[in-house]
Amino acid sequence: MADIFDVLADGTRRELLTRLERREGEVSVSELVSELGISQPTVSKHLKVLREAGLVTVREEGQHRYYRLDRAPFADIELWLAPFLAEGGSSDVTGQDAEAGPTVFAAWAGADVADRVGRAAADTAHSARVALEAAQEKLVGAQKRVSDKLPKWGR
Repeated sequence: MADIFDVLADGTRRELLTRLERREGEVSVSELVSELGISQPTVSKHLKVLREAGLVTVREEGQHRYYRLDRAPFADIELWLAPFLAEGGSSDVTGQDAEAGPTVFAAWAGADVADRVGRAAADTAHSARVALEAAQEKLVGAQKRVSDKLPKWGR
């Protein structure tokens, strides 16, 4: 889940996803470049990140690339967010409220809040990865120290 939040933390990628969602079909890279007013290499770089995260699909036709939004990963995000958006913070969210919660939140919050949430999620994911790597290094060191102190039976 953290990888998707890392991807969504970037405003340009969120804008690309918004454009693809509004078009509800395939969109060429050149159309996206025209709509966003940013360079083709920049658009292609962001689309590659979105494709690798599984948020978009691409169809190649000669030298042209046509992108389409893949909605499946967003269902996973919605399920993950549902307990946080439920009134009272219940993790047992079911029915219509569970489906409407993230949609209502997104409409209410706007891009500014989404940007802060995305950045906070990305920062938290990064901090967690760093802490996990540090803990793993300490564990390996402790295992080596214990192993060095144990008798060498059979050697």
